[in-house]
Amino acid sequence: MLTLSPGRIMEVGMGFWPAKTLLSALELGLFTTLGGNAMTGGELQRALGLHARANPDFFDTLVALRFLERDGDGPAGRYRNTLETATFLDRNSPEFMGGFLEMCSLRLYRFWGDLSEGLRTGNAQNEIKHTGAPMFAELYSKPERLEQFMDAMAGISAGNFRAFAEQFDFSRYHTLCDVGGATGQLSMFVAKWHAHMKCVSGDLPEATRIAEQRIAAAGLSNRVTARAIDFFRDPLPKADVITMGMILHDWNLEKKMHLIHAAYDALPPGGAFVVIENLIDDARRENAFGLMMSLNMLVEFGDAFDFTGADFKEWCRSVGFKTFDVIPLGGPASAGVAYK
Repeated sequence: MLTLSPGRIMEVGMGFWPAKTLLSALELGLFTTLGGNAMTGGELQRALGLHARANPDFFDTLVALRFLERDGDGPAGRYRNTLETATFLDRNSPEFMGGFLEMCSLRLYRFWGDLSEGLRTGNAQNEIKHTGAPMFAELYSKPERLEQFMDAMAGISAGNFRAFAEQFDFSRYHTLCDVGGATGQLSMFVAKWHAHMKCVSGDLPEATRIAEQRIAAAGLSNRVTARAIDFFRDPLPKADVITMGMILHDWNLEKKMHLIHAAYDALPPGGAFVVIENLIDDARRENAFGLMMSLNMLVEFGDAFDFTGADFKEWCRSVGFKTFDVIPLGGPASAGVAYK
């Protein structure tokens, strides 16, 4: 006889407990403070400027959640990073991807508290509720917040962009334009992996200034160019490959179709249009992260949404693209490819 358990219901329903524990640790700089060292609870408490009540509960919770390791027990026990947190959550690590989680802690955590209201109304639940300004208008008006957002997206996208640069067959192509290129990260991965490729990273002027600095620092200015474009007003630069990394899901269907049409117009026959997204499986049963990202688009924008590979194929076929492919990139992300 099957014995039912509420365990999974409780784990998911109380999921904000471990989530906020990890997000607070990152926000407080705990993993960066530890670095490659081991510290007692008292030392760590003082270094982070925490109240005595945090020690040892906060640190031991992170041990139990497998985000810290501890040598010894009691006040003399010494906490240290795990291999994962040292690699991905220490700001001094070249693999640091905590920027996205920092944004989650500072922005999304609170906005998701209003998900129920968003589901009832279909309205965005972010800054626009308080200022009346759309999210991107708010971000681009404040340079420090824009750079934080761009770093956050770079952190969560790095693995996907690297996988795409490694897996996609660029042998037939020579030029690429990454639309909404932010820091120029995707273009730089492609240029590093394929010496024959020349790339343009296109975004608004505020983002382009940041991209120029990153591209120069990487020593790729001879093959990667940052160009200021408004992709809803300007024609896209001509290129053999047009990419959009985590861009298409930001918009409603009308604007999605505008971008798809613009990509088609910018490509030569045989050219490729690539979107890198958390593509939802066609049956909408498996990719929970992709589905929750679509809910996040509701929270952020109201009418924006994520989509399946079949959706992408249907939209692209309607404007003239001929053949299609989906390239899994690891985890929930895939590259949807439409060939002209």
